[in-house]
Amino acid sequence: MTPAGDPLRASYVIMGVSGCGKSSIGRALAGQLSLTFLDGDDLHPASNIAKMARGEPLRDEDRLPWLRIIASRLVPGTVVACSALKRSYRDLLRESAPTPLTLLYLRGRRETLIARMQRREGHFMPTTLLDTQLAALEPPSPSECPVIADIEDTQDAIVQCLSRQIRSRQL
Repeated sequence: MTPAGDPLRASYVIMGVSGCGKSSIGRALAGQLSLTFLDGDDLHPASNIAKMARGEPLRDEDRLPWLRIIASRLVPGTVVACSALKRSYRDLLRESAPTPLTLLYLRGRRETLIARMQRREGHFMPTTLLDTQLAALEPPSPSECPVIADIEDTQDAIVQCLSRQIRSRQL
């Protein structure tokens, strides 16, 4: 439950593997709820972007500085797109957030993810790295109280699903 039932007093991480729609869905959701949206991809150090563009998966030591940058941006009323693949990454974000942090998990089938990644233009993440992300993914457990949406639906339906779940937690 968010403090006093107000989504502006909580922060949100929209998470999942590459191609799940974190940026587009996160941006649309933030707009619908009158929240600020930040794309975690824009916060990657240049060395991480170069590494992924070369088809090299990031290691924990590559991700930690990036996660600390994201953690510093988790202010009330913000939706941040971040893969947050492992529980330890999410724990770091949760411990650093100045307000309650709600995870918004976008899950989907590999085939759907590949198709979405192939349609993207100008993104540094190649489809060849999807399997490394899927292997690293530790889906959020019930103890993390995630809001979950299936990406097999339309973007509008996904945004409505997330919005409904966020609002129901505020009651």
